[in-house]
Amino acid sequence: MKILLIAVLISLWPFTHSIAGTLSGQVAANTVVSASDAIRKAGYGHTASRKAAKSISLSDEKSLCTALELPTTDQLVIDDAPDDFTDFELKIADYNLPRSDIPITINSKVEYFLNVFQTSGRVWFGKWLSRSERYLPMMKEVLRKNSLPEDLVYLAMIESGFSPHANSPANAVGPWQFIAGTGKRYSLRIDQWVDERRDPLKSTVAAALYLKELYSLFNKNWYLAAAGYNAGENKILRAIDMYDSTDFWELAEGSYLKRETKDYVPKLLAAAIVAKDPAKYGFADVAYLPPIEFDTVVIPSRTDLDLVARLTGVSYETIKELNPALRKWCTPPNYPQYELNLPKGTKSAFLSAYHKIPVDERYTEKVVYSSYRARKGDSIASIARRFGTDPKELSAINNLKQTRKLRGKILKVPVDPDCVPSYVARTNSSPEKKQKDKQVVQYYTIKQGDTLTSVARRFNVTTKIIAVWNNLKPKGILMPGKKIIVAKSGETSSS
Repeated sequence: MKILLIAVLISLWPFTHSIAGTLSGQVAANTVVSASDAIRKAGYGHTASRKAAKSISLSDEKSLCTALELPTTDQLVIDDAPDDFTDFELKIADYNLPRSDIPITINSKVEYFLNVFQTSGRVWFGKWLSRSERYLPMMKEVLRKNSLPEDLVYLAMIESGFSPHANSPANAVGPWQFIAGTGKRYSLRIDQWVDERRDPLKSTVAAALYLKELYSLFNKNWYLAAAGYNAGENKILRAIDMYDSTDFWELAEGSYLKRETKDYVPKLLAAAIVAKDPAKYGFADVAYLPPIEFDTVVIPSRTDLDLVARLTGVSYETIKELNPALRKWCTPPNYPQYELNLPKGTKSAFLSAYHKIPVDERYTEKVVYSSYRARKGDSIASIARRFGTDPKELSAINNLKQTRKLRGKILKVPVDPDCVPSYVARTNSSPEKKQKDKQVVQYYTIKQGDTLTSVARRFNVTTKIIAVWNNLKPKGILMPGKKIIVAKSGETSSS
């Protein structure tokens, strides 16, 4: 039967990737069928294609699909699919796909990631699923209001695992992994006080606007739109011109697109398939987090989050979790109508208590100083940028009459109180008295992707001294969420 099928395929005129019609009837899984019958029933045209018969796109209402069965690899890595998928046979695969509002294609690359998510990537995918229910209802509502497919939400799954705190090596941030330029293009505020790329709601609104533009730009092709979201629209437009094709799978065959982009669409499709029917793929026992719920209030003036926590009867950490866009310990000083998220059901009690507190008691200045040894190439401006302060303020603190020849000078620099122990951050003594009475220690909370080398470079110290300060092995793994010492007054060293 397989020999007959191959002969039929060779004799066929090349056909397009997507099924234009629908297949009628239910065909038993893994039953080889006549390719000509499948094409006729599906309503295929005869447009030539360089990848004829390598993938077949399915109607989202049908449980029947034709797919490619290929040898699997024992070395499965989420971010690196193998290149060679040339041998194939057309079969009715053992898939009963869930309904989807984006086109679902089953081919060797998609099958690869389906395998990965159940094997080498199983632990990570389970974490993504657990976190997904925290944000899915809200994100799907935003997509729906923008007349977009709800299943585009799985872009956030493969981008960040639905984590507001995700950071990439390319400095993409938040659940939708916006770089700063794209985030600002869609009105996300990014400064030393606020990074709205981390706000699940606001970043989803921005992602919806971006995806809508990409969909229009690429002539209503969701695969190209998704690829554009990953690589940038200009990269995909150049690939289309280079290969004279608007078929994503054909573009992915060439050498122009990066591996990350080639894998992006099949990874998205595989994630959607598994996430929409997790029990079928071995995730029946996932402990889902409850959907995030909150009330929103307008804060008229700069306010301590400690105060907000006290008035709502929850911890400081709970308020920070509900407001991941806030980078400091308070609402921003230059944002008089800041919208703050509170635990559901606490809004009325909070407002009643909050309005009784005088404006000048809603915020207490918290300044902690550390020391920094200037190195070659440093300027007041670059040091100020590094520590998120104003160059003029930095000059005044250090009584600098001239700002040249800084190399070797030990400067006093303000540091974020969120990065130091609370007993230091809450002291009301002057900076001079603090430095005399106790050694100022700067802490940093490890984020996903941090290494000892990257943290040392960021804080201008050596990996050796960080390891000594924190009793770490020089090549040890840093666990996200752990606080480590990154500076001590008088001990900052050049890297």
